[in-house]
Amino acid sequence: MLRYTLRRLLSAAPTLLVIITLAFVLLHAAPGGPFDTEKVLPPQIKENIERAYHLDEPLYEQYLRYLGQVFHGNLGPSYQYRDTTVNDLIREGLPVDLTIGGWALMLALLLGTPIGVLAAMRQNTALDYGPMALAMIGISLPAFIVAPLLILVFAVQLQWLPAGDWAGGTPAHVILPVLALAAPYTAYIARLMRGAMFEVLVSPYIRTARAKGLPPRTLIVRHALKPALMPLISFLGPASVGIISGSIVIETIFGLPGIGRYFVDAALNRDYTVVLGVTILYGVAIVLANLISDLLYAALDPRIRYR
Repeated sequence: MLRYTLRRLLSAAPTLLVIITLAFVLLHAAPGGPFDTEKVLPPQIKENIERAYHLDEPLYEQYLRYLGQVFHGNLGPSYQYRDTTVNDLIREGLPVDLTIGGWALMLALLLGTPIGVLAAMRQNTALDYGPMALAMIGISLPAFIVAPLLILVFAVQLQWLPAGDWAGGTPAHVILPVLALAAPYTAYIARLMRGAMFEVLVSPYIRTARAKGLPPRTLIVRHALKPALMPLISFLGPASVGIISGSIVIETIFGLPGIGRYFVDAALNRDYTVVLGVTILYGVAIVLANLISDLLYAALDPRIRYR
């Protein structure tokens, strides 16, 4: 297992190199630059600024210089935020995304998993049609519709919760963003678990265990749940990263100081280093999440061994 883990981590290096290269080339190929403003700068001042940030060098020299910085863990300075590095922006915004995304993923698992299992056990009944219909609605409604609806109901009409702001991550300010972000993932997990559990319940060994008189609870918990979780593990790898990186809309609606805000502003203002830094961060997160998913396969299914 350790050898497999190390091999996967080493094989991730070329993938990350391709991601960095493509992002670097595409950003520099886009029209405009980080210091192009409506007010035209004097040529001498613009040359001095570009020289200070090494933007006057050939593109391949800038690329090699940036790779060297990344290798040492330095994502470079921000062109838009003065006296601030990309590392500082990530340290400031990442805890917000991890808090919202982590609680949303946990809520989606706690709600979606039992709903899907119950729907599979009560197939073609009201306990199956009702939750699955709600799941389809949850999948169909995007976050920019769910979030304003939650604000309208719980913040404006009922006045139970604040409509936005972070306020240090107090529970009252976290609830609505978490609910808005967790809604579609709860629906996905419920439908995924329903399909996976149904396939397991009709398998021969489950029918044999049922014929031997095992109670339904023992049948589900001890024999059916583990193999039914395998598709969910595959989904959780990219979903755990997507639920964090996909919080850009949520951050905008609720006014949260997460990475998504910096990423959007940097893309609009050609802040190359911030866009590259966030891209690298998400690339590393996806590689690690998929690796953890593969390792969980072996923990849940003893037939899988990585040699």
